[in-house]
Amino acid sequence: MELQPLLFLVFALGAVISAVSTVTRKNPVSSAMSLVAHFFMLAGLYLTLEAQFVAAVQVLVYAGAIMVLVVFVIMLLNLGNEQALTENRGLRSTLATLIGAVFAVQIILVTVAEPTGANALPSRAVEIGTTESIGQSLFTQYLFPFEAISLLLLAALIGSVVLAKRHMK
Repeated sequence: MELQPLLFLVFALGAVISAVSTVTRKNPVSSAMSLVAHFFMLAGLYLTLEAQFVAAVQVLVYAGAIMVLVVFVIMLLNLGNEQALTENRGLRSTLATLIGAVFAVQIILVTVAEPTGANALPSRAVEIGTTESIGQSLFTQYLFPFEAISLLLLAALIGSVVLAKRHMK
């Protein structure tokens, strides 16, 4: 067996396990750490699909910045009393169970279906997801929009500093 399908299966299994662990943990911090593991598994899946840039952005943005914010909010809320967070089984849990069952049936149908070849990757698919090709198109074809967005973000940053300083004494 080749290495790429084996790695894809390992990362996919890890993603499913970490996602289930994220949802089933009672402690919010351990749930957040399971979500970090899930983000890393997704980055591994992107690497097996030859999308290096998306994998790097996944690790930097989601596993890094977003999870720092999530853990900060968890610590800020101080969810110490877990008994107060329990809810009764009602319409929401029944609907969630029904949607989960439909999703499981869809996964099973996709797994046992015969491939048609309609989703075959184009010949240039390996080149498209690399950091080099994204940088090449970003700094040649999309240079003006890239610079316009950077000026817009700079103006927003300066505006927020001016508004924040106005209220300080």
